[in-house]
Amino acid sequence: MRLPTRLKAAYVGLAALDTALSASHRPAAHRARYVTKPLLMPVLSASLATTPGTSLSARLPVLAAQAGGWVGDVSLLSEEKKPFAVGTTAFGLGHLAYLAAFVPRRRREPGLVADPRARTLALVWATSAPLMAWNARRAGVAAVVAPYSAVLTSMVVAATRLDASTSTAGRRLVAAGALTFLASDSTLGMRKFVLDDPSPLVEGAVMATYTSAQFLISEGAGRL
Repeated sequence: MRLPTRLKAAYVGLAALDTALSASHRPAAHRARYVTKPLLMPVLSASLATTPGTSLSARLPVLAAQAGGWVGDVSLLSEEKKPFAVGTTAFGLGHLAYLAAFVPRRRREPGLVADPRARTLALVWATSAPLMAWNARRAGVAAVVAPYSAVLTSMVVAATRLDASTSTAGRRLVAAGALTFLASDSTLGMRKFVLDDPSPLVEGAVMATYTSAQFLISEGAGRL
């Protein structure tokens, strides 16, 4: 088995373990996440860095995004205000890095305004972001949640508008990963700002979709 394949398998195993720990009621399981969660992005980055044939202009921004994801992962092990703000900012910078990989490969037609998928995503953001920011004000983090949601949505739009000249498999994987990222962060927002006493299973859903999203985008980037 080649090194990138072994690293991908290690990431999938770590992701499954961390997801199971996050969904547990046991305090010991959550303490164990201080080991599993910080390992996720380094292992995924190593798998991408050792994948042969990846375009450098796609690989470097995605590796930078994964570095932002690592900072976010570590910070969000805490539920406190300051770590949440740091982690959200790090993920926002990561999405800007994803944009640096996707925007140069964007499809020119149809135009952004005429693209029904882009309009749908913009509508979803316009209707949900104000409510989430309003709820986030109680935790004192509305100032980071509002711009983060805009950057995340922009990344998803860019990921779904890759040009046909790029690999079909790469386009599909990146788009699927970006949409899964949106689903993950939407679930996280509901857990943190809307639900009164969420089950640990909700955090399990957040991690299952988050780790899948990062893997799909990384696999797609390896084909661009």
